[in-house]
Formats: sequence, structure tokens, C-alpha cells
Amino acid sequence: MNTPGFFIAMLPEHLVLLGMVLLIVLDVAGRGRRAALPLALACTGAASLVALVLAVQGYSAAPFAGHFSVDPATLLAKALVLALALPVLLMSRGDFGPAADARETGLGSEFALLLLSSLYGACLMQSADSFLTLFLGLEILSLPVYTLVLLAYRRPESAEAALKYLVLGGTASATFLMGVSLIYGATGSMAITAFVQALGSGSTMAQAATVLVVVSFFLKAAVVPFHGWAPDAYEAATVPVTGFMAVIVKAAALLAVVRLFGSATLATPMLELVAVLPLLSIVWGNLAAMKQESLRRMLAYSSIAHAGYLFFALLGAPEGRLQAVTFYLLAYGVLNLLAFAALPPADDDLQRDRLDHLKGLFHRSPYAALMIGIAMLSLAGIPPFPGFVAKFLIFKNVFAAGHATWAVLGLVGSYLGIYFYLRVVQFMFMSPDAAALPTSGESTIARRWAGVASGACLAATLAVAVFPGWVLARL
Repeated sequence: MNTPGFFIAMLPEHLVLLGMVLLIVLDVAGRGRRAALPLALACTGAASLVALVLAVQGYSAAPFAGHFSVDPATLLAKALVLALALPVLLMSRGDFGPAADARETGLGSEFALLLLSSLYGACLMQSADSFLTLFLGLEILSLPVYTLVLLAYRRPESAEAALKYLVLGGTASATFLMGVSLIYGATGSMAITAFVQALGSGSTMAQAATVLVVVSFFLKAAVVPFHGWAPDAYEAATVPVTGFMAVIVKAAALLAVVRLFGSATLATPMLELVAVLPLLSIVWGNLAAMKQESLRRMLAYSSIAHAGYLFFALLGAPEGRLQAVTFYLLAYGVLNLLAFAALPPADDDLQRDRLDHLKGLFHRSPYAALMIGIAMLSLAGIPPFPGFVAKFLIFKNVFAAGHATWAVLGLVGSYLGIYFYLRVVQFMFMSPDAAALPTSGESTIARRWAGVASGACLAATLAVAVFPGWVLARL
């Protein structure tokens, strides 16, 4: 092992790990409560910047040959995942920062520590060259999130949602391990390239193995019919945790799936599996979102639909998959976080989450209404917002790969989502003003931090909307 190469190749992970160690030390010293979020922001931002710089420089290395390697595409994926975590940290001050002291939650640096731990797993997944490393990263990503759902909970149903997520997450891990064991039995290799080898095999055991592995990622990404945990977990968790699950966990899983499929061209039966279940997710996610009265639950079903769009990208040509998925995750992640960051504060979490609370929001808070409106229109795929470009890129690639029928069906299913997104816009701009919910002084301070998060997301949204070609050329 080349020691200097090891430190450079794993520098993003090392910076995240450094933040975790410092948080533990500060917590033991009794100074973790106020330093946690600034320290987590600094380490996450530095790790994202380092990954981006290394990607631009074209850095490649394999410090652990056969298990862990980096290249520009891998580093860019890490930079994206880490950068999307920054708005989550900014908007978390009201739930996990000093503002939480007023509610006597007793929390110190737990949120920041768990989030950094999960980010470490997300980064590890992007560099995995073996199923051992991929499984390790997947578990490090997932385990902290089960706790985050319950951390600083404000609803009695949070415990039930966390338990459901834990049980189904454990099922996904078991399914993944079963698939990996069968791949090893069929190919004699634990390298992730054995997955592509198993895809092309006519062996029943190899085909079953690949199906099990893909199903485990379906469950992680909440693809129908493995989506049951998502609405409950998204609704019961606090806003920043919901944003983290909807964006970072999904991004890490989908980028790992693209790495897993590599340059493989899909054929029966994997083609039908990757087409039918994501299509069901698009249709069911959009239909179920129409009748929701909770914003977070509505966005959970929206997330299920978007998982379908992302897996649809696997139907496209291998050379265009990573670009399509990365661009989609960038647009989807920034706009989801923009909606969460702009959500008006309130001491009553249940009332804050109700769509009725958004009625007449433009008259009370024009900035918040405009930000949420931009997010909703873009997630609906309405031009000229980034969501339109993201969906167009995926369906264009699917059509170019010769799957015109699936592309048309997916496109038709995507139109179902326009209704509930426009419903939110109608509530904010065309409905009578609803009474503002009471907020404390601490909520006002936390709102300023969330305002910084929404400003950063807005800047990223404008950059992607105005210069989509420039962004695509660098993915």
C-alpha cells in the first residue's frame, strides 16, 4: 500500500472521520453542544471541496486494490453527496443546535456525529470495488439514519416509524447479503465486476443473485412495492432528517447502483425488473401524493416517484447513465432541500407540516412562497426549471437505447405528478391567508440559518437552470 496515495485517495473520508473524532472529544469535554454544527459544516465542506478539486485534477488511485479505488467520476459523486449535506446541517439548528436547548431535548453533538457517520458510509460506497466494501459502506450509511429518525422527535409515532425503517432496512441488508453469496457461488469472485458477469450468465442462480441485489437497493431507495417505510419515516422525522433521507441516502444508493451496473447492457429478465417496478413507482408515487394533507408525506410519495425516474436511467446506454443520474440527483437534491429549508418555522411540528398551513403563504412570507414554488414547479418537470432538463435527459437516453415503449409510459406517468405540485402552488398564491402559527425567539434564529440554506440551494438551482450544458459537460 502506498501510504501517501492512501491519505490523498481517502482524504474526503479522512476529513469526515476527523470531524467525528473531534465531535467525540468536544462532547467528552462538555463543549460539543455549541461547536457541533459549525465543526460538522467545516469538515463536510472541506471534504466536498477536496473531492471536487481531486476530480478536476483527474486524480486516480487504488490504495486497496480490489476493494477501494478512486477516479474523477467517483470523486465527483462524493463531492455531490457531501455538498448536498451542507444545507441539511444549516437547517438543523432549530432541531439539533443551541435552539433545541429551549425545548430541553438534552441533545449535544449526536445529530452531527450521526450525520457524519452516515456520510462516511456514503463516500465509502462510491469507491467500493468489492461487495465487502460496498456492504460496509451501505451499513455505515444506514445504521445512523435509523437513530436520526427518532432523534429529537416531536411526534409519538416517531418510534413506530423508526422501528419500521429499522426492520425493513435490516431486510434489505439480508437480501443484499443473500444475493452477494449467490454471486460468489456462481462466479467465485467478490469483486463488484462479478455482478456484470452474473448479469450476462444464463445460470438460474446467477440471475437470482442479481435480482436479490437489485431488490435490496429498491428497498433502500423506496421503490414500489418496497416503499412502505418511506411515508411514515419522512413524516415522523424532523425536517432536516427528512431532507437527509430524501436526498443524501437516495443519492448514495443510486450512485452506487450505477457503479454496480458499470458498462452492462440490460437484457431479460433484469430489463423487465428495472422497467416495471420503477414504472409502478412513478405511477403509484404520483397518485398517492395527490391525496396527502401532510407536506412531508406528500414529498415522501414524490420521492418514491423520483426513485422510479432514477432507476429508469439504467435502461439507457451505459455511457450516459452516470451523467443522467448525477445531473438528476443534483437537481432533485437541491430542489427538495430548497423546499424543506424554506418551510416556515413553527413550534407545533404537526401543524407546520400540514398543507393547510401553506395557504396564503405568499401574503405572509413572499420569499418562502417563491422558494417552495420554484421547488414544486421544478420537481414537476416544468420548463425552464432544472427538473425538466433532468427528466428529459433520462427519457432521451432510454428512448435512444431502443426502449421507446418504456420511455413513453414513464413520460406519461410523470405527468400525473403535476397535479399535486401545482396544488401546493395554488395553496400558497391563490388561497385565503391562513393564520400564522406561533414561533419562539429561538425559531426565528434557526430560521436565519435555514435562510442561508435556502439561499445556497437557490443559487445552485439558478446555476443549473441557466447553464445546464456547462454542468452536464463537467459530469
